Amino acid sequence: MSSPAGASSVDLGFPHLWLAEILPARPVILPARHFVYPRNAEEVERGALEVLVRPSQSAQPFLATCALGFRDPAVPTGLWSAPNPHEICAVSGGYAYMIDSTVPERFTMIPYRPVLQVRPVVDAGLLLFVGHRGIFAWGAGGEAWESEKLSDEGVTLAAIEGNFLRGVGWDMRTDKETRFTLDLRSGLRGA
Repeated sequence: MSSPAGASSVDLGFPHLWLAEILPARPVILPARHFVYPRNAEEVERGALEVLVRPSQSAQPFLATCALGFRDPAVPTGLWSAPNPHEICAVSGGYAYMIDSTVPERFTMIPYRPVLQVRPVVDAGLLLFVGHRGIFAWGAGGEAWESEKLSDEGVTLAAIEGNFLRGVGWDMRTDKETRFTLDLRSGLRGA
């Protein structure tokens, strides 16, 4: 199994209680604890992000094999710390996985396929996943909110000002970019 093409990002802006390393390829000898995300994924045959995770507690390290979404430099691949210090976010070619480092069997695959951008907002306690049409927010307790449709094709984040996120989306009916403001606390459109 090879790693996804392109450069990998690592963003550890949130405090975290684990160490992780992106491996260049799956080890020849697998560690005692090995988890494939999603379970029984056929996508793993196309490639995967191989991550060696060392939880902070006395738990043994484990290998996380995260199925590749797309081989396209426009979609992210890498690791992000999360609002919950025990969770690790692994993104493989736009497929995003939230993995509990203390119980690696417990994970969530973010519903956007692909995720086009991952944006930590530490002050708001959110990890934002930007898709073609909307934004999915993950907080310390899991899914925080999902925005309404913001664009027909492509969301651009412009700025974060206090509790508000400003951005632009394209409206197919008018063939124009339209501005939006989201309240980071609720995901609802704001002023």
